[in-house]
Amino acid sequence: MSLNLFWFLPTHGDGRYLGTAEGGRPVTLDYLKQIAQAADSLGFGGVLLPTGRSCEDSWIVASALVPLTERLKFLVAVRPGLQSPSVAARMAATLDRLSGGRLLINVVTGGDPVELEGDGLFLDHDERYRLTDEFLTIWRRLLAGETVDFVGRHLKARGAKLFYPPVQAPHPPLYFGGSSPAGQQVAADQVDYYLTWGEKPADVAAKIAEVTAKAAAAGRTLRFGIRLHVIVRETDDEAWRAASDLIRHVDDAKISEAQKTFARFDSVGQQRMAALHQGTAERDRRALEVSPNLWAGVGLVRGGAGTALVGDPETVAARIREYADLGVDTFILSGYPHLEEAYRVAELLFPLLPAHQAVAPGSQAGLGGPFGELIANELVPQRKVVR
Repeated sequence: MSLNLFWFLPTHGDGRYLGTAEGGRPVTLDYLKQIAQAADSLGFGGVLLPTGRSCEDSWIVASALVPLTERLKFLVAVRPGLQSPSVAARMAATLDRLSGGRLLINVVTGGDPVELEGDGLFLDHDERYRLTDEFLTIWRRLLAGETVDFVGRHLKARGAKLFYPPVQAPHPPLYFGGSSPAGQQVAADQVDYYLTWGEKPADVAAKIAEVTAKAAAAGRTLRFGIRLHVIVRETDDEAWRAASDLIRHVDDAKISEAQKTFARFDSVGQQRMAALHQGTAERDRRALEVSPNLWAGVGLVRGGAGTALVGDPETVAARIREYADLGVDTFILSGYPHLEEAYRVAELLFPLLPAHQAVAPGSQAGLGGPFGELIANELVPQRKVVR
């Protein structure tokens, strides 16, 4: 299986440590441009842009970065209940055309009732997924060129149409994550890729089986992706020291405050993330290593994706292949800080994985690299062959 390896744009902040301003970096267009261009040149297939009130707007950021990149795809969120499906369809078609078909759509229903109420959405968990289903029914029909009349429980449309089609037919691919039965049913009925956060392989396998069965009942097939942080170093000991260092400024008070906020979420996925670490402040590697090389330390103070694969390149690549063997073909990776770690992941992991890389033409030919600095201005360094 050829794997799709994506990276992450930290539009809600970045730095060398979690839970502190020490080593922090501002979210500026210049910094995001550096990360996007690095991902583009290194061969990552795309980047995920997060969404929510803690983030810069993903559509505006993607629009700013599209002309600064060449091959990179942008996984951008639509928000059912916060956008009308017809407006979201026009935005998607426009950005897909202007980017030359480099738009991917992340459908985000949302899991924080307090934030959603601040944005004007007052629906309980399952009703939000019913709204999402209606939204995608209208959105997909519009992108396919239909004139849409629709009456649902939450949405209505009369004579809705899209004049300018997207480049990708019938629409840019739809990505979606939802761990509850209601979320899984939306995935089975509507989307192209089902996403999960980084859970234990056995739990991921169970989710894939559940969603596959639901999709089959609807006469559909899905592809699968996973969202993971990565802490990879040349040796296993270095990697685990880096994991411990990442949370060196995270104390009991910060963990308690973060977990208090996450407790109000009605997201089943967030609840599953929290169950992995149980809010423990224990820094011992074994307390937070919930599965071989799967470390839950990130989730102590970060919402959403809270686990990282930790280890030397061969070990981390082996863990990625374990998920691939379950049917996962898209890996949305990240690491702190995101600029330097993009280079580290590409250098250490790409040679070990059967990845589909969007590499610039000619970049691997002759002295196009990567090869490092010439030895004595004359000898080309050789890469060690990993067996």
